[in-house]
Amino acid sequence: MSVKIKVCGMKYQENILAIASCNPDYLGFIFYEKSKRFVDKELNTLTTVLLNKSIEKVGVFVNQPTPFIEDKVEKFGLDLLQLHGDESVEQCKELRFKGYKIIKAFQVDTNFDFKITEPYKKYVDYFLFDTKSEDFGGTGKKYDWSILKGYDNEIPLFLSGGLDLDSIEEIKKLNHLNIHALDINSKFEVEAGKKDLKKVKLFIERIRNELFS
Repeated sequence: MSVKIKVCGMKYQENILAIASCNPDYLGFIFYEKSKRFVDKELNTLTTVLLNKSIEKVGVFVNQPTPFIEDKVEKFGLDLLQLHGDESVEQCKELRFKGYKIIKAFQVDTNFDFKITEPYKKYVDYFLFDTKSEDFGGTGKKYDWSILKGYDNEIPLFLSGGLDLDSIEEIKKLNHLNIHALDINSKFEVEAGKKDLKKVKLFIERIRNELFS
């Protein structure tokens, strides 16, 4: 089992550069104004330029228009778009045809119907399954991963929703899933948007030592 690691909800310049020194595969920046980790007024374009090119920058958007998304891509040099709201298949298609790589997120609970994902498959690169909430993520709560037994694994996924250091043993048991990356956020924070460097470093080291083939 070989997986990548995404540290999401990055906000402050010094902390961004510190976490980048741990060499995650992705850093996520949230451009949703209602999020506690909303980054637009904090993020310096120079910060994203200084990041190692091996770290891909993910812009997280929630029900925002295409022109707004394109503006952030250009301003911050984003590599992937994470559509974390109720975005339509049509918008995913539009963005895909413009050449963007797309992660489409879905909020799941015990009643989630994976058939909802079917029409998106032609227009996205990855799916992300997160704990259902009114705030569109960042809850720190884990959902029942056994729900993912209903997923067909056709599109690689980002595993999200309350991951922490104690999740590693459970993650090891998910080798039946087509997991592309682990998405960590609130369980690794000192405060909203500011990550605990020691915890993130330990998680990355353990994942790469124990799961990377």
